Amino acid sequence: MKADDPGILWIEEPQLGLSGRMYLPIYMHGLTTTFRHMKNSLLGKAVTVSYPDEEPHIDNPAIYRGTHRLNRDSQGRVKCVACFLCATACPAHCIDIVAAESPWPDREKYPQSFCIDELRCIFCGMCEEACPVDAIELTSLYNLTGRSREEMIFDKEKLLSVYDQTHEREPMRSPEMGGTV
Repeated sequence: MKADDPGILWIEEPQLGLSGRMYLPIYMHGLTTTFRHMKNSLLGKAVTVSYPDEEPHIDNPAIYRGTHRLNRDSQGRVKCVACFLCATACPAHCIDIVAAESPWPDREKYPQSFCIDELRCIFCGMCEEACPVDAIELTSLYNLTGRSREEMIFDKEKLLSVYDQTHEREPMRSPEMGGTV
């Protein structure tokens, strides 16, 4: 690479003025946020919620990342085709799939076993993004509790039961896969 190459656009570093060299604008922005929160708390517009006495309000449940679910297709079967993309994309390595030959003619494999360790999960949504058939989704269920580690390992039946609980309230997100946006 040559310095006089016409394909390279050299950009000069901007010279900062007095306000840019000082921390005053950033400091003022922080104070403004603090005073806005103080004003809201004095006017009774509390931001905090006393959970579990008060249930928190989730503004947009479609973008909230809560408990996982395995979606069903139109025939009531699990939509998963056991491609292992969700387990591969998971940074926490909390998804374990055992594939088996599918008894249905429309797919090669299906998950004989599908487990998610919810205690290891960081709820990043990578599994949801990696799934080519939109079989796994994160719901807006936030009150995930268990008395033992075994209760927090969701197997295929438990993940399908989460779908049964939430499919009317939170339909599948992709219309081409049988859901709504």
